[in-house]
Amino acid sequence: MRITEPLKQNREFKRLYARGKSAASPFLVVYCRRARGEKNRLGITVGVKLGNAVVRNRMRRRIREAYRLSEGSFLPGYDIVIVARFRAVGARFEELCSEINSLFDRLGLRAKP
Repeated sequence: MRITEPLKQNREFKRLYARGKSAASPFLVVYCRRARGEKNRLGITVGVKLGNAVVRNRMRRRIREAYRLSEGSFLPGYDIVIVARFRAVGARFEELCSEINSLFDRLGLRAKP
């Protein structure tokens, strides 16, 4: 992730949930909010209901990689939280990539070509 830093503080996650814009799909929910700075900050949330630690960590890695592959087309300067839903566990990687891109399009986070 070249232009993205991790989002780690609990209060930052809560601020995004309360005041950020959101878009949802069957696999993922994305929350975003304009932030100071020139880099995006990304947080990934995978709940305990999705499975054991192995399943949750695999889901985090898949989401992070799907984000990384399209990262160059995203506008900089946003705080972003991606929340995995239960259906995402059984989704193919290509489906996750297309869902992330479509959700970012809906939120206006992708640069116009």
